[in-house]
Amino acid sequence: MQKTRNHISYSEIKIWDECPHKHKLSYLDNLRIFKGNEYTAFGKAIHAVSEYYLTDPPIADPSDFFEKEFLKELKDLRGSTPDVDFNVNMIKDMREQGRALAPLIVPALKEMFDEYEVFSVEEELFEDLDNNKKYKGFIDLVVKKGEEYHIIDWKSCSWGWDARRRADKMTTYQLAYYKNFFCEKHDVDPENVKVYFGLLKRTAKKNRIEIFDVACGDKKIKNSLKLMNHALYNIENKKFVKNRLSCHGKFGACEFFQTEHCKR
Repeated sequence: MQKTRNHISYSEIKIWDECPHKHKLSYLDNLRIFKGNEYTAFGKAIHAVSEYYLTDPPIADPSDFFEKEFLKELKDLRGSTPDVDFNVNMIKDMREQGRALAPLIVPALKEMFDEYEVFSVEEELFEDLDNNKKYKGFIDLVVKKGEEYHIIDWKSCSWGWDARRRADKMTTYQLAYYKNFFCEKHDVDPENVKVYFGLLKRTAKKNRIEIFDVACGDKKIKNSLKLMNHALYNIENKKFVKNRLSCHGKFGACEFFQTEHCKR
């Protein structure tokens, strides 16, 4: 049974851009094959550290906090997906990597911005669109320095991102949406807002937390909104054409490829 949705998110737009049929299966038919693994558990746990490390009062020991969150995520995943196949050696490595990484978050922010104030953590966006829909999203972190706002989205990874990933259109559109709707929500001049990805690197030997800015001017925001409206139009009109070029996408194969839900 298909869902009725009154909002759209960056993740949904990204899936639709990959393949409208995949979007239908994922968001309207609610057929999610991939439930998670040790990598997603690590990502959720280190994101939790970045959130609570910056709250008031902050967590006392970010390393211990990470480990507890990581084990909790693994337990929850095992409970919801009993047949999940964990790599025990990888989990052992991840516990050590996360414990070492967790205390570095705040020092990396201080090195990047020096003196700053935390404006918001996990800020929800639920902003009006022109077609009786909402844009929904959560900004990991906004810090303020003087009159400037700095929007940061944390990404966990192994050693880092290559040039292709850093310049990927859809990857950077996430920050374009955040900037646009943050400015609308708070009535902030876009000239006073900068956006960044913060890479939380598990296996890197140095520069384990890398915060880098992403160019996000009027043209990029305009193009990102054009894509969003194009997606909404086609979803509303139930146009779910298969994009067979995305069966093996830029960052991995489609989870529905050659399943009962999508025969090529």
